[in-house]
Amino acid sequence: MRSEEVTKGYQRAPNRSLLRSLGLTRAEMERPFIGVANAFNTIVPGHVHLRSLAERVREGVAAGGGVAFEFGVIGICDGIAMGHQGMRYSLPSRENIADSIELMAEAHRFDGLVCIGTCDKIVPGMLQAAVRCNIPTVILTGGPMLPGFLGGEELSLIDVFEGVGKVAGGTMTEEALNELECCAMPGCGSCQGLYTANTMACVTEALGMSLPYCAATPAVDAAKLRLARKTGERVVALVKDGITPRKIVNARGIRNAIRVDMALGGSTNTVLHLLALAAEAGVPLTLEDFARIGAGIPHLSFMQPAGPHSMLALHRAGGIPAVLSRLKGELEENPTVSGRSIRTIAGKGTVRDEEVIRPVKNPVFPAGGLRILRGTLAPDGAVVKASGVDPSMWKHQGPARVFDGEDAAMDAILSRRIAEGEVVVLRYEGPRGGPGMPEMLSPTSALMGLGYRKVALVTDGRFSGGTRGPCIGHVAPEAAVGGPIALVRNGDEIRIDIGRGTMDLNVPAKELATRRKAWKPKGKKLTGVLARYARSAGQANTGAVPE
Repeated sequence: MRSEEVTKGYQRAPNRSLLRSLGLTRAEMERPFIGVANAFNTIVPGHVHLRSLAERVREGVAAGGGVAFEFGVIGICDGIAMGHQGMRYSLPSRENIADSIELMAEAHRFDGLVCIGTCDKIVPGMLQAAVRCNIPTVILTGGPMLPGFLGGEELSLIDVFEGVGKVAGGTMTEEALNELECCAMPGCGSCQGLYTANTMACVTEALGMSLPYCAATPAVDAAKLRLARKTGERVVALVKDGITPRKIVNARGIRNAIRVDMALGGSTNTVLHLLALAAEAGVPLTLEDFARIGAGIPHLSFMQPAGPHSMLALHRAGGIPAVLSRLKGELEENPTVSGRSIRTIAGKGTVRDEEVIRPVKNPVFPAGGLRILRGTLAPDGAVVKASGVDPSMWKHQGPARVFDGEDAAMDAILSRRIAEGEVVVLRYEGPRGGPGMPEMLSPTSALMGLGYRKVALVTDGRFSGGTRGPCIGHVAPEAAVGGPIALVRNGDEIRIDIGRGTMDLNVPAKELATRRKAWKPKGKKLTGVLARYARSAGQANTGAVPE
């Protein structure tokens, strides 16, 4: 055990003395040391309840024969950070989280880890830390929030975001929006639909890094406390058996995770995070892998925000094991932290609602919910949540309306200066140009709320998992490094074909060459974290991993 480097031999008497000051007994120093990385805080709704889960994890660790040491991890709420400068700090936090867990685990020679988190960048950062440290680890995701309720209808956060557009368009009063605001989010947990937090929870379970049923079990369900207890017990067993993350997070496991992501029609952010995780694990993975796998996996669950079903509905329908059961023939055998193989878990999964988790022969769409686009506007790729796009907009051709930043675009949208048929190009919001590749939920929700149906939005930034509509993100190369998106001008024709996976700027090559000679990168005055991130961030097609 690694902890013996701290506890064994007369030379370690000073180390043991410090451990004794914590109240540890000599017998406890003989047991596995388990670090409990807890992202609890009182600003993020998805994390405010994690203290109670950590208590059950510690009990489980003790019952399993280990000793738990809890430490804190930061967590940013993307919803609260949305629409202002705060959103630029969200993606950079992923690397901070991974680094902080590595620092604690390696410095204190933990034998295993339990990582407790819920929201968008926290769980990806924890997964990266797990494969980096490569000591036995279980991820415990905190669970989704229950739906809100008003006027006989279930609500989620996206209803509030889209309500802003409705008020701007005159179809909703501010009083009605206030009532919606007060009812939409009834308590703790991650936002109710298949947005990034919940998609990453589903991906983590499909990857085999959390226990079965963890992803969809609601935050307030007592079953989540039982899962926390089992997680604590299970990590000690993994230490004793020598089962490390890289035995699970391999090429097979990552492909299985992509299959489940495609079947659910999850957030485009999972592409970014799985690319980063694969790089951390030393597993080759490209956008072409997502395209290839997605082409063979049907989209089975029509989840919010594009569809009607919440995470609560997915939980009641059988959770991720039920989804795995639908995909059993496509899954590659691989171990999981539960001790059971992924196919064994799939074999025991039961679909309890075929409207929520459809049969393979009756899918929402015949191919996966995420699509990769390439073309002259995005030579290195772009990503769209095809499951959230009306079929009438899978093929679109229109003039560009160009904005160098989110604020200018938002002002034009809310003042109705956007015309149906246009392609809004929102640039200089990529990993380096943003910096931090901020999410664009406010503009996309405003377009939906205002009733636009024939407007596409293209950006080198990201979209929230709550985005729906023809919104294409992760354009690479980004504008800040001179990608073609930097050369687009108002009125240029852009052609999008989601079915064929293409997105082209219909401007002659000679004209683009002339524009490139005149192009100069836009500089921003940056300090601190954002300055460091802007200097090192990679492109979206490689996971925006710092270089």
